[in-house]
Amino acid sequence: MSAAASRAHAVTDAVTHAFTVDVEEFFQVSAFEETVPVAQWERLPSRVEASMDTLLAIMDSHGVKGTFFTLGWVAERHPAMVRRFVELGHELASHGYWHRRVTTQQPDAFRADVRRAREVLEQVGGVAVRGYRAPTFSIIAESEWALPILVEEGYGWDSSRYPIHRRGYGSPHVARAAHVQQTAAGALLEVPMTVVEALGRALPAAGGGWFRQFPFAITDWALTARAREALPAIFYIHPWELDASQPRLPVGLLTRLRHYRGLAATATRIDRMLARHRFAPVRDVFHHLCPAAFGPAPMGGAVSCSAS
Repeated sequence: MSAAASRAHAVTDAVTHAFTVDVEEFFQVSAFEETVPVAQWERLPSRVEASMDTLLAIMDSHGVKGTFFTLGWVAERHPAMVRRFVELGHELASHGYWHRRVTTQQPDAFRADVRRAREVLEQVGGVAVRGYRAPTFSIIAESEWALPILVEEGYGWDSSRYPIHRRGYGSPHVARAAHVQQTAAGALLEVPMTVVEALGRALPAAGGGWFRQFPFAITDWALTARAREALPAIFYIHPWELDASQPRLPVGLLTRLRHYRGLAATATRIDRMLARHRFAPVRDVFHHLCPAAFGPAPMGGAVSCSAS
């Protein structure tokens, strides 16, 4: 290994990033809402367990644990899979129950969704669930009313904000580093999705479609750049992104390209990434910022953390 390569390796080893998975079926993505309404979900074949088996095997080969934001709907139908996450030492978190974007809900409906999801996950998994990620990162400026509801419903931390300019889910006003945010109901640890500065603008660098559809070198560079700043990155992936054989749904050309392009290479890319960078669950990477956000939910919901 050259001296330059050794230095780069030392940089990547110096910071542990957070590895996260949004556990949902291939037909539950927001882009398919009109094509596959909720009433049709039960009629489609479930592929989530097979995809998770593939991902868990890759993670295990590198000794990596992660945070699994699991849909309540999925957990009810695959309880053994959820228990396996916990038994293997992964962190269980909530992705809501119905995979509905927060921007499409009223506060009462949102409260019912996150409450039901947390109750299901805790019953199935047998552990406290304190983390939440909104479908499609849909807690944005106009839906920040959701944050105090999360606190009131016993959540201690949130990973729903993407600090970029993007139609649909951008929150460019949000701080890019993990931080404690005060809401009307109390403190909430915010763990925003990762962006990097390039070409004078903030670019998404947290995984998902960007990981699949652009050269691996871009993600590798972004993770190294964050490590040089001593800032952990947040990486996310969906199980269906490792499933190149999933049924093709009748959607438009742009959606088809975004959803299906790069699926065959995802598993190999994740394996390569885990060999080059250090990863752990959110609870391990950010626990020091607010330990109470990851412990048992306190009476009244709010955690005791100072705003930073």
